[in-house]
Amino acid sequence: MNTELTDPRTGRSRGTAPVSREPEVAVAVAAARTALGTWSSLPPRDRARRLDRLATLIEVSAAEYAARERAGTGKPDAETAGEIEQVADLFRFYATAARTRTAPAAGRLVSGHESWVRWEPMGVVGVIVPWNYPLMMAAWRCAPALAAGNTVVVKPAETTPDTLELLAEHAARTLGEGVLQSLPGDRRTGRLLVESPVDMVAFTGSGRAGLDVAARAGTRRISLELGGNAPAVVLPDAPADTYASLAEAATYNAGQSCAAPARVITLTENYESTVAHLAEAMGARLAGRDFGPLNNPDQVARYDSLVASSSAKRQLAADIAAPPGEEHGHWRAALLLADLPHDDPTVTEEVFGPLLTVQHADTVEAALSLANGVPQALAASVWTTDLGTGLDLVARLDAGEAWLNCHLVQTAELPHGGRGASGHGTDLSTLALQEYQRPKTVTVRLAPGIRES
Repeated sequence: MNTELTDPRTGRSRGTAPVSREPEVAVAVAAARTALGTWSSLPPRDRARRLDRLATLIEVSAAEYAARERAGTGKPDAETAGEIEQVADLFRFYATAARTRTAPAAGRLVSGHESWVRWEPMGVVGVIVPWNYPLMMAAWRCAPALAAGNTVVVKPAETTPDTLELLAEHAARTLGEGVLQSLPGDRRTGRLLVESPVDMVAFTGSGRAGLDVAARAGTRRISLELGGNAPAVVLPDAPADTYASLAEAATYNAGQSCAAPARVITLTENYESTVAHLAEAMGARLAGRDFGPLNNPDQVARYDSLVASSSAKRQLAADIAAPPGEEHGHWRAALLLADLPHDDPTVTEEVFGPLLTVQHADTVEAALSLANGVPQALAASVWTTDLGTGLDLVARLDAGEAWLNCHLVQTAELPHGGRGASGHGTDLSTLALQEYQRPKTVTVRLAPGIRES
């Protein structure tokens, strides 16, 4: 069984990909279970060496990864190159992080006994990732899971299987057979993977799908990243580069990023000036030149429906500069919506496109209330030259990641994760290792006569 793949830049067919069902899922999970004994028993140093070799192979094969990533997503060259560089860095980061463990208190904590804590891998981890960052989201999940000693079966999105197929080939060469496998398919494939005998599920995707994963996973551990609807609080004394920075972040990857700025919130006194500056900045960002298309017809239909349902009195759209031969791709112009109610669908829902809404409030406290007024709580930013005010607002924003005078600035060393409807769990940083490990307390009774110290 195969599914047809479409080039989002042209809207035309670009081939097919297999769709995995019960037999393929069973084989992949069994292979991961077989590989688990050898992989998990490797000393951290040896796992680190193999992960480092995988990182090197990704770097050496960057051009092939980039071509595959562009085929599935339509991303511009600069975006794919930067993301592949981050993926290699991430595997190399966790190669080192796996050797720098921390543990709770150990020692003679009970009279006559010695105790310590072992961190052990969860086992076989089923990973399901979306189409907006096919390779990078997989690396965010797979790198710490592998470093912690787990084996992984990862299901890419139906529309973007390309780069994970190559990653699985390279993992077999550097990590060993069965340690990291790609399982192409559709939503049913994902459900079959969750229901298979994996020990943990790590899912990145929509809130509705995340609830389904949680129900199917039962008592097994799950890690969920379920999207965002990030506010950007812009105060009257915001830096001069605020508007260009927000426009760039809002249109990166055509706005198809869970942490992208989506809702600009100002004070009443700087509302009109912010709308004017953002209209200019968004107008300078051209689809086809500065950012890529939406990923697939379903996302196009959803985005268009949300925009059509908006009651914004001002809709300020930029131009589209699709390259010759790509005029029928899934291109959508950068769009600014202003003069809209606080319960507008483009405000309350994650739009996932190159769009910014602008709202205003009379006071800073009211602006903060608007920022924290949606169920999603993944990311947020504040823009002001008053450091004290900025730091105070950052501390009070309900978000797992917050920025001051910047947005979408991330690195392997810093954790990323959501709250509320955005899910739970941690990606990136050494903290992510604990997502894929479980502690075991070991206590030994000492022989009589051994001196306490």
